[in-house]
Amino acid sequence: MFLSSPRARWWFPVLLALASGALAVLGFAPVALFPIAIVALAGFYESLRRASPRTAWWRGWAFGIGLLGVGVAWIRISLNQFGNMDAWIADLLTAVFVLTLAIFYALAGSLTRRLERGDARWTTPVLLFPGLFVIFEWLRGWVFTGFPWLAMGYTQIDGPLGGYAPIAGVYGVSLLAAVSGGLLWGLMRWPRTRARIAAGAALVVIWASGSLLGTVAWTEPSDEPFEATVVQANIPQAIKWDPEARLQTIQAYLEMTRDHLGSGLIVWPETAVTDFLHRVRDPILDPLSQRAREEGSEIVLGIPVLDQDTGAYYNALLSIGGAEDLYAKRHLVPFGEFLPFKQWLGPLVELFDVPMSDFSPGGASRPTLRVGERLAGVSICYEDAFPAEVIQALPEAEYLINVSNDGWFGDSLAPYQHLEIARMRALETGRYLVRATNTGISAIIDNRGAVLGTVPAFVRGPFSAQVEPR
Repeated sequence: MFLSSPRARWWFPVLLALASGALAVLGFAPVALFPIAIVALAGFYESLRRASPRTAWWRGWAFGIGLLGVGVAWIRISLNQFGNMDAWIADLLTAVFVLTLAIFYALAGSLTRRLERGDARWTTPVLLFPGLFVIFEWLRGWVFTGFPWLAMGYTQIDGPLGGYAPIAGVYGVSLLAAVSGGLLWGLMRWPRTRARIAAGAALVVIWASGSLLGTVAWTEPSDEPFEATVVQANIPQAIKWDPEARLQTIQAYLEMTRDHLGSGLIVWPETAVTDFLHRVRDPILDPLSQRAREEGSEIVLGIPVLDQDTGAYYNALLSIGGAEDLYAKRHLVPFGEFLPFKQWLGPLVELFDVPMSDFSPGGASRPTLRVGERLAGVSICYEDAFPAEVIQALPEAEYLINVSNDGWFGDSLAPYQHLEIARMRALETGRYLVRATNTGISAIIDNRGAVLGTVPAFVRGPFSAQVEPR
């Protein structure tokens, strides 16, 4: 009786969409219940039924608010604890961020109803809705520099649909997840038995095919395996850029590195060295490079680099040992690493008090780094969330390196979500991925996206494993 009232008929689908978005977060790490994402997508489509395009806009917006409001609430930690903003300002800006990005889902919902044809009932949940969902998910990943976090395909990395990742990428997996959601909806809602049987059969075929594809080796070894080590010093973000902590930080990395000299590759996190390259080269890096060569090790470390001629500085990766090479981060984080639209945002920009927040983008045409005799595909921080940029290193790159500083996000969902993103890059490219972070989670991931081992969040220590060039 309650649901039959006009007010309930308006509010219940909105609440269903909101709950479906929030529920979908359980499909991502650390919970990683991949079937939940399919159920959530079916719930989202159910909320759009019998809606006008205008009403569907609000329901899609509600889904986006549920998904992003729960899934990326950790943004306020960066703004409040480490961006030195008042709590209410951090909460307000996080809310504005979520409400703005949720518009992509509003557009997907509205266009689903605007483009629907009444005589093609099965095509809407199985083709139109999944297609529009993924188009706007992809757009969210590049408009205004992009925020590709929580693409639905990541939820499937440990499920049968993950088998499609090497040939379809994360957005292809998102599409198949949305198709599966539409078929699940049809399995429950289509009135004809024949249609429901067809929906169930299609689900079986799609998921069984994914399982079979997951057994295929899409790449092959190119050389003998070597030992790789990631070192995690667990330096609290609050003191990371404190000049008085600089020596203590470098000593922590040097001690762990000396204990593992002889490992073929040793990787330090993003900006592990909190001083410019030209200041630490002679007293620290040159002796370390010499020692690494003597022991047969290559070291890759994150370090800021200052161009003394122009005054520009870069978030960079440096390889030392048998060869020296440098990669400067190309895709910077807005407000974290550079301040966009300074001339228009005015006083708002002044609210941000983030150390080293005016980096310049690197000019490298490809994300590769010479590490000894091999080329590695490299990414810094959330560059690994942009699959089209990561695959630019292929086919020459024989393995991948990602360094990050997830200390910005505190004890939240973000480090687990970021590790899941890195796993997807390894699975898509068929390459091992060596990942070092400041406070966690550092890991070595194999070519199928499986984690070989980690240094857990907020733990100081190393982890070593065999990496196979491919």
